[in-house]
Amino acid sequence: MLWRTYNKSTMMQTRYFLLLAMLVISVLSHAQQYVAKESFNEINLNYPGLEKVKAQVAAGNYPAAAATLLAYYKNKSKEPDFSAAEEEIELNQPVAKNVQAAADSALQHRFQPHKGYGFFNYGKDINWQYWPVKDNEVRWQLHRVKWWQSMALVYRATKDERYAREWILQFRDWARKNPLGLSKDNDKYAWRPLEVSDRILNLAPSFNIFVHAPDFTPAFLMEFLNNYHQQADYLSNNYADRGNHRLFEAQRVLFAGVSFPEFKRSAAWREGGVAILNDEIKKQVYPDGVQWELSPNYHVAMINTFLSALRSAQKAGMEHLFPSSYKETVEKMIMATINFSFPDYTYPVFSDAKLVEKSSMLKSYATWYKAFPNNKIIQYYATDGKKGKQPPYLSHALASSGFYTFRNGWDTGATAMVLKASPPGAFHAQPDNGTFELWVKGRNFTPDAGCYVYAGDSSIMKLRDWYRQTRVHSTLTLNNANMVITKAALQQWKTTKDLDVLTYTNPSYAQLDHQRTVLFVDQKYFVIIDRAIGEATGTTGVHFQLKENSNPVFDMQQQRVYTTYGDGNNLLIQNLGNEPVSLKEEEGKVSYSYRQELKRPAFVFEKSKQDAAPQTFITILYPFSGSKPPAISFKVEPGNSFDTGSLRLVVTVDGKSRHISL
Repeated sequence: MLWRTYNKSTMMQTRYFLLLAMLVISVLSHAQQYVAKESFNEINLNYPGLEKVKAQVAAGNYPAAAATLLAYYKNKSKEPDFSAAEEEIELNQPVAKNVQAAADSALQHRFQPHKGYGFFNYGKDINWQYWPVKDNEVRWQLHRVKWWQSMALVYRATKDERYAREWILQFRDWARKNPLGLSKDNDKYAWRPLEVSDRILNLAPSFNIFVHAPDFTPAFLMEFLNNYHQQADYLSNNYADRGNHRLFEAQRVLFAGVSFPEFKRSAAWREGGVAILNDEIKKQVYPDGVQWELSPNYHVAMINTFLSALRSAQKAGMEHLFPSSYKETVEKMIMATINFSFPDYTYPVFSDAKLVEKSSMLKSYATWYKAFPNNKIIQYYATDGKKGKQPPYLSHALASSGFYTFRNGWDTGATAMVLKASPPGAFHAQPDNGTFELWVKGRNFTPDAGCYVYAGDSSIMKLRDWYRQTRVHSTLTLNNANMVITKAALQQWKTTKDLDVLTYTNPSYAQLDHQRTVLFVDQKYFVIIDRAIGEATGTTGVHFQLKENSNPVFDMQQQRVYTTYGDGNNLLIQNLGNEPVSLKEEEGKVSYSYRQELKRPAFVFEKSKQDAAPQTFITILYPFSGSKPPAISFKVEPGNSFDTGSLRLVVTVDGKSRHISL
């Protein structure tokens, strides 16, 4: 009897909890399906195609109005618009493995905010404040929620409803847990304008895919639209003050206004984005076509941003709001990219840049050629040389931005050096004036340091600061300190068939200027003359770095270093000055991509500066074939004056002398 009483009591409790659970589910479900009059506040009900929606709202039938609006979007959303995406999305190709992996991991709440790291588990109940690595980019980019786009692409390919249901759950979860104003700390990351711009950019095409899912209800449509409107309108009033962020944000506000013209504020977004882009392209692009952050990666990104904005404007019938000078500037930016690139389509990793792949650049040039179909040089690069024509010149100066390129050809057998001697740059610029990369016959012998990481706590900043040291770039230092000013003044740029000349001066330190002269002799080798000019005293050094696999020989006696590649394509770097100089090996590292680094050879020619007299370093960079470097000697002739720039030099290579006269 006792057992029966206990069992009956237990059964009643179980039934009670089941009924309670069902009630809670019912309430939550009803709450999620509820549509209020206020849901339509931001919708322009006079927009063509919304006549039935307007009538139903006027009649107070808000759920029906939402259902009609959903039908409108389902009919409208035939194909997602990825034309503004940072990376080209090929909808007609099978889903890429990394996209599938991101989508599948997202089902388990394992997200990869940044490509420099792996996947992190954010918990069954997603913790949007979780910060697994104290790198600011990890927490910032978590709120870009890029895996939502991966989920959309996989859903489009598979029609597997798990991805749609999970995306809706995560969208609601993010919106509920990250409201604007939650806290100053959370707003710093979740509502930083750049992150908001990423979300509204990627959400638009994802919406066009998921809107066809059965779980995409009329009530959720109104949640989505109101949240999207809040983000886009917030961004339109909170642009970054300057730099590439401001350009990204303006382009994406324009895109939001084009993607959702049904909002009352859409026209204002479009016009505001266009106005900022028209204004900023004049501020942020030097007359020679280089974007002012002096970072090749960001320069290329800004080309794509400007063109993406133009495509959005064309779609909205607003192309006329961009003057002809806008498009001319973008074309000039593309030509600048060609000028500071190597024959394999890569370019220097100056100023936080990362190593780019040829396949990626071919896609960019193909897109650029569509915008400029009459430019035969862009066509040449878009078709990998199959059509169009090479530039009609070789060495070229982008003098206002300070990017100087010496070259003897445009094909893979060429020699090309790109040197940076620039005005002050923005956030991504480094204290590196004078640094260069030298590319010979398909090999980049002297990659710049690159960038390992951006910003975070003290441990992250220590990693970043190592790569920002002047001494890890190919330039001159005083006491191995970072140069305090990057403001190069050009003295001479001259190109002839047998001698190209660059001379500039940078006020690198208090009471010490660095003057560098680069001679490209007979389109074959380089003589670099570095002068430390000023009253400052201490240890001066000229630094060089080599590719990680160069396996160099350090010949201390002859003050030279040379590579030993088995294919015979090698480089000799030798001090030619007559003053005592010490050759020292240094710690060397290179980072071609975020959080990836390699050890590599590095060295410095050093000497002591004890008074106000100028010091001079003379270095030859001589590409050679085979395993044995040439014997090189040097002397100055009567009439030579480094002070006045009247050079009278003789370089002898394996017994053959070359007189250099300036």
